[in-house]
Amino acid sequence: MTGANGRETTGTSPLGGVRPVIGLAVGRGTGPELADVFERVLGALTPGAAEVEVVRSPRLYHSYVSLRRDHDVATVQRLTAEDADHYEAWCRDLAGRGTTAVFRTAINAQSLYLVRRRLRAVKVDLLTAGERSLLLVRDQAQGFYTGENTHTAGEVTRTLAFSHEVTGAVVEHALERARRTWPDGRIGRIVMAYKFHLLDGAFDAWVADLSERFGVRIEVFQPDTVNRNLLAHGLPDRTLLIAGNEWADIMHVMLLDRYGSDRQENRCTENVCLDPALRGLVEYQTVHGSADDLAGRDLVNPVATIRAAALVAEHHAGFPGAAAAVEAALAVLDERGVRTPDLGGRHSTSDVVDGLVGALGVPGPDNAPRDAALVGGL
Repeated sequence: MTGANGRETTGTSPLGGVRPVIGLAVGRGTGPELADVFERVLGALTPGAAEVEVVRSPRLYHSYVSLRRDHDVATVQRLTAEDADHYEAWCRDLAGRGTTAVFRTAINAQSLYLVRRRLRAVKVDLLTAGERSLLLVRDQAQGFYTGENTHTAGEVTRTLAFSHEVTGAVVEHALERARRTWPDGRIGRIVMAYKFHLLDGAFDAWVADLSERFGVRIEVFQPDTVNRNLLAHGLPDRTLLIAGNEWADIMHVMLLDRYGSDRQENRCTENVCLDPALRGLVEYQTVHGSADDLAGRDLVNPVATIRAAALVAEHHAGFPGAAAAVEAALAVLDERGVRTPDLGGRHSTSDVVDGLVGALGVPGPDNAPRDAALVGGL
């Protein structure tokens, strides 16, 4: 397999074993800037230029803004399909060659969810508040988000599907993740939030079958009932919340607030492909969008991308402790007030990344030594 530079992307790492290959998919808007941030931080966390090979997709994928700019509906639909087809094929090729992780900047949601349906993706997010934790598993493989559009004069018809098979795969993965998250085996409650009343009784029958198959109690509720319970009582510790994306996407900010987590702009998350052919390929992304209005201005918040690079380094490139080191370095920057304007600061993207790399004790682009406060943190 060859990277964008034409070099082989498999080989022997100086640390022994096969050199990790990480995919990098770039969307328009601030995507190119954040892709550079990802590569720089990943390189800083994985010393030695030959340790990790980053392979960029050859296509620059559209954002919604870039699609709508000077394009009619038919052209938008065509470009959406082309982006989806290309990204799906590229992910399948990478996974088939042994790649376990991709970092993707924001791209047009319609293209993205076409791919997520085809690859049977779930989004996994662990939220914590003190000693309490919630594992949110978002079903991205079925439902309204994954539908396809048919256009007639003055009307759009969206066609979507739910299936017993896909629901079972989502629940099975969610249970596996819960057991990994809480290895003593204690799960406080398993809740599914779906608009199941619209499916003629099929969905809750599937859930009853899955409860029996996996030997656990799974409760399925309408999303508004979950909202009322959340407001009135909260959710018990170690709740596994499996949710349709129609609700989970909207409620993410509320759940972050309830669990005292960071702002969306600073968070990254992971999407796991459940299609067996993908071998569990994990796609990391920022939670924020493409921020096309900031493109080329060196002002986009890089924190989520920095955190994604740390997770890739730790979980896919063989560098344990990378995530903890990055969190410590980000805390140093926070104490010094080094932050982008969206967080109330006056610093550029480059300033934040320079500060982060310096706090890690890694030389900057000019090889000059930086702040050594966290040297040895890895």
